[in-house]
Amino acid sequence: MDNFKRFCLGVACCLALALTGMPPARADDFSGLESGDFDQVCASITGLAGSGNPQAVTVLEALEQHALFFAPAGGLFIVHGQTYTDARTGQAVATPPDGVKPIKLNNRVRKALASAQAELALASSQAQERQKAADLLYVRHDPAFLPALDHALASEKNTQVHLHLLRARAATLLAQPAEGAGSVDARIGAVKALESVGGLEARGLLAAVAAADVEAPGVRKAAADAVAHIDWHLRVWNVLQNAFYGLSYGSVLLLAATGLAITFGVMGVINMAHGELMMIGAYVTWMVQQAIRGTVPALEPVSILVAIPVAFGVCGALGVLIERGLIRFLYGRPLETLLATWGLSLVLQQAVRSIFGPTNIAVQTPSWLSGSVSVGGMDITLNRLAILVFAFAVLGGLMLVLRRTALGLEMRAVTQNRRMAALMGIRTPRVDALAFGLGAGLAGLAGVAVSQIDNVSPNLGQSYIIDSFMGVVFGGGGNLWGTLAAAMALGMGGKVLEPTVGAVSAKIAILVLVILYIQRHPRGMFPVRGRGVES
Repeated sequence: MDNFKRFCLGVACCLALALTGMPPARADDFSGLESGDFDQVCASITGLAGSGNPQAVTVLEALEQHALFFAPAGGLFIVHGQTYTDARTGQAVATPPDGVKPIKLNNRVRKALASAQAELALASSQAQERQKAADLLYVRHDPAFLPALDHALASEKNTQVHLHLLRARAATLLAQPAEGAGSVDARIGAVKALESVGGLEARGLLAAVAAADVEAPGVRKAAADAVAHIDWHLRVWNVLQNAFYGLSYGSVLLLAATGLAITFGVMGVINMAHGELMMIGAYVTWMVQQAIRGTVPALEPVSILVAIPVAFGVCGALGVLIERGLIRFLYGRPLETLLATWGLSLVLQQAVRSIFGPTNIAVQTPSWLSGSVSVGGMDITLNRLAILVFAFAVLGGLMLVLRRTALGLEMRAVTQNRRMAALMGIRTPRVDALAFGLGAGLAGLAGVAVSQIDNVSPNLGQSYIIDSFMGVVFGGGGNLWGTLAAAMALGMGGKVLEPTVGAVSAKIAILVLVILYIQRHPRGMFPVRGRGVES
């Protein structure tokens, strides 16, 4: 009888094939993908994730990349260009069928696809892939994957991955309704696990649990305490994050204010064009990057390093020209010097605007300076960290020049007592020109740094010049240690206050505090000591 049934079934299939000209449908793990119905596609994706089929990962990746097609006459294909591969077998198809259509995706399919890939990744042989999958399930906390997480926890040997799986399971457990979602002790344990994770995602889940009337009182209280604890930690990490931003901003101010400190300390000149020298340094960085990209593309990742000496040399030479052509005729007349350098700043802005245009240009950050490192609840961006290290390296190199070279000795002598230095045979005009060139070169280095965190435009220097002058005066009018302390205090103070009182109010508060300090200490935090009457 069984043989007769099989015979009849075979005859029926052959008749159907002869009448329709179509192959019989294949009911397997992939058949739902060919249906075109989103519900069946989602069901097939979920089935593939737990099927153990060796083609599952390849097919799901092709679906995510919009490279999975089906033929109305039957068949599932992965298409890359003109190459067709049978999705079921992984074999190349010599003669692809006509009329293949892509399998469409909607948000529900994408969610099922991401969850299925995460479930497959939980079974990966690579610990890093399993950890990524656990993190994805932690974010999604879909109750449907609680059995998969329990199965993965039972077999996981890696301690770090096991911890991430526990966090994902805790989030998934708390995402379920309280009824039938585990005992009170289990839910309190999940609350404690999420409290140890911290962050906004965990806080959102815990806040929902704390506000749910259907939860047990003990669970609600534990969740409320966990939310308060996470809020406190978030506030602390937020302050630290803003302090880091302040350090990076202060490092740019340090580079800019150091050049001002040299010109003001040695020559007594208030250079209002210092910000435009920063701007020129940023444009030089862009030109170096474009030149390397067009001539030696292989060196593009290190173009920022090549731009450092070029920007210093260009801005330093321009500074010597400004001192020899303009500043030296105005010594002893501070108001006229201020007006002349302010007019020069307008000329430089318009010149750059005429050459490069008024719009912003983008200086590309190299790949090795992109990204960030997470430390607790804060992100340390690599470009800002590099600027901080660069600023301190420049400050250290400048101190070596001032303390270990003949030029540094002459500059310190002129700073302390110009007249006595001249009587001792020091050529003060030469020292003035080199000091102004050194200060301008440092402004160029500041431009290189700021090009990595800010837009490069003809108005770039105006954003930093006021704070730079404030740092020089607040620090002590020429003392490098004072400039360092003032730049970091201004940078960190402003960034820490901004989230509380706003950017404008933070600027006003910092300015008022600096004015009040200078009222009590007119020579700044670290006044320059001299031996002349004018000191």
